[in-house]
Amino acid sequence: MNIRIACLATLLTAGFGVAAMAQDQVKLFKIVSPKDEVTIGLTTTELHSFGTASDLDNLARHLAADGQMTVWQYAVGRDASGNLQQAPLRRIAVFKNDTLRIEPYTSPLPVVPPTQ
Repeated sequence: MNIRIACLATLLTAGFGVAAMAQDQVKLFKIVSPKDEVTIGLTTTELHSFGTASDLDNLARHLAADGQMTVWQYAVGRDASGNLQQAPLRRIAVFKNDTLRIEPYTSPLPVVPPTQ
């Protein structure tokens, strides 16, 4: 019986850790303007703070309503071990007037959350 309780406690603890990591997961989007394209990242917490719709809809509506927003630009870089990763590069401002299209972006590389 004690083994079952210990296993259950371990599973619950692991579940809470996964839920906490999911909260901090970064979703990437490509912003297309007449001049260029830029990849940005927002945490799921940030996206959910914009509304209850899908992540793309929340982002588009927030940008349209506010006219501009400051976000993390993401780029491919290397971690301390030399492995490729998608990581925050710098904070940039995105303006609705310059944005032609916003689309979800999926990277085959690990995505690093920003450290603020």
